[in-house]
Amino acid sequence: MVIVLLIVGVNTYNWVSAVLKDNAEKQIQQTAIQASGKMEALYEQLESLMTQISTNANIQHILLHDVKGNPPSFQQRQSLMYLVNSYLAYYNNVDNIEIYRADHKRLFPLHEGELSHRIDEQWIQQAEEVKGRTVWVGTDPADPNYFIAIKQITLMERWFSHGGYLLVRMKDNYFEFEDTNQEEEYMILFDSSEEPVTSNYIGDTSKFLTNENHIHIDDQEYMMVSHMSEKTGWKTIILTPVQAVTRDLPVLKTAIIISGALGFVIYLLFSIFFSTMITRPILKLTKTMRYGKLGSLKAHSETSSTYEINELNNTYNQMVETMNSLIQEVYEKELNKSRSELKALQAQINPHFLYNTLDALYWSLEAKGEEKLADYVLDMSDLFRYTISHPKEDDWVELKEEINHIERYLKIMRVRFGSRLIWRLSVSSEHYHVKLPKLLIQPLVENAILHGVGNKTGPGCVEIIIKPSTNHSSRLRVEVKDNGVGMTKDTVEKIMNSFDMEESSFDTNGTGMAIVNCNRRLNLYYNESSIRGITIHSSLGEGTTVSFEIPFKGGDQ
Repeated sequence: MVIVLLIVGVNTYNWVSAVLKDNAEKQIQQTAIQASGKMEALYEQLESLMTQISTNANIQHILLHDVKGNPPSFQQRQSLMYLVNSYLAYYNNVDNIEIYRADHKRLFPLHEGELSHRIDEQWIQQAEEVKGRTVWVGTDPADPNYFIAIKQITLMERWFSHGGYLLVRMKDNYFEFEDTNQEEEYMILFDSSEEPVTSNYIGDTSKFLTNENHIHIDDQEYMMVSHMSEKTGWKTIILTPVQAVTRDLPVLKTAIIISGALGFVIYLLFSIFFSTMITRPILKLTKTMRYGKLGSLKAHSETSSTYEINELNNTYNQMVETMNSLIQEVYEKELNKSRSELKALQAQINPHFLYNTLDALYWSLEAKGEEKLADYVLDMSDLFRYTISHPKEDDWVELKEEINHIERYLKIMRVRFGSRLIWRLSVSSEHYHVKLPKLLIQPLVENAILHGVGNKTGPGCVEIIIKPSTNHSSRLRVEVKDNGVGMTKDTVEKIMNSFDMEESSFDTNGTGMAIVNCNRRLNLYYNESSIRGITIHSSLGEGTTVSFEIPFKGGDQ
């Protein structure tokens, strides 16, 4: 009971711990999705601002005339100040807006400048490639406390051709997460270039750009959940202390320990009570039975409050009465039986005498140089040993042993048939460990040789194929094929019908008896309704295939 309670307690604790972590991870994943969604909304807001400015009629008019060769006047450039300020009034975290002409000269603000001096050429080229979409540059090279984004201005009245550039600078708190609910919980936002946009973690954030689910920070384990935005390609990462997720587990552990201890005490008290009520009368009955060692059985007269114990007492008393009356008779019969068995034993052939005789013949042939004949004698010795040794204890064997026995039998049969007999064995070594009843396949091979190859003119082939069943993944299929004379459809039906008889009288000069016996053994050893037994496919002149299936796990032994 202690083992059972311990297993249940540990499994319950581990299961609840896993459920808590899994639920926490799902909740944090939802938080990451929501946070990522907020960043997408801010990014869309930025895109919307840049789109409104780039499509403004006044800006479009100034840049269109500039492209046509009419540079803007100072008053036109100055008028852009009111326009830009009107946009900045609605976006608190947007710090500055810069507009550049197609030749990279600054249009606004009024002081002179080059776009290539402001940002890298690669961002200008990328803005031209995306044709009017916003390009996130990242940290402002002039001031790390700001971010910048660039957009190519296309002229709507000039077939959306290139008209200039729009540069927006925003404060570094533009993309900022809300305060986290957990202590020591970190939230980090990376842009598509894996550069940090915003983070509440102080230190190197590049170590979080991994696919791991758990990471250690200052000897504390954190659960790491990430979400990649499909719109921006930005990655949101949330780091939550595992300790914060599992802070309630000690309470669960205490409750499991107390419940287990209480259950054990209750079980102990009840087990002592019930065991005493049952074992006391059994001990008294056992004490009475011990008198049988002295050569005399005594009846037990006491009764018990338990029905089963009283039934046991009555059965024992009846047994004592019967045995005392039969002892003398049995004793006399045993004397006569012993004399008869002694004579019978003297007439029996000891299998070991047969083994020793074959071994002596083997060494005699070996000494005379008859190595081939000696090998046949050795195979015959192994054949007899496998067939008749320990029929009760060794009734189940591994497939490898049965295959070895079949090979020895085939070698001996080649002495009779010579080069006419050809065989092929197809079995994977990974199935050698499968248990099956001894001599289940060899009789089918014998049938194939004697009635298939033996009745055929010219060479004959016997093929033994053992492979996994195509219909049942937990079974092994055994097939014995021959290319002999085959059987008629009526003969096959007679053999199959004989499988249903209690004592089959079917006989065609020996054909079919081994199959019937093997089928009966299959039904006895494998007590499964789904095991159909032996199947036969045969046609005259085309040979015969006998097959059956056995489970990998063995049968009822």
